[in-house]
Amino acid sequence: MDEKILSGYCRAMDASRTVYVELTSEGLEADCSFGSCPFDRDCPIAKQLRQFASENQ
Repeated sequence: MDEKILSGYCRAMDASRTVYVELTSEGLEADCSFGSCPFDRDCPIAKQLRQFASENQ
């Protein structure tokens, strides 16, 4: 299990946000709406989450 704290701009909240993320055997778990957020494609935090997941697979 790997874990990380990411920060960046959250468009859904229209504010800066800190996100705690864990990579477990079941997949990526983040304390935000990653994967179901309508702004996922353009989200700077989601980009960091995807990069973290790809680096740790």
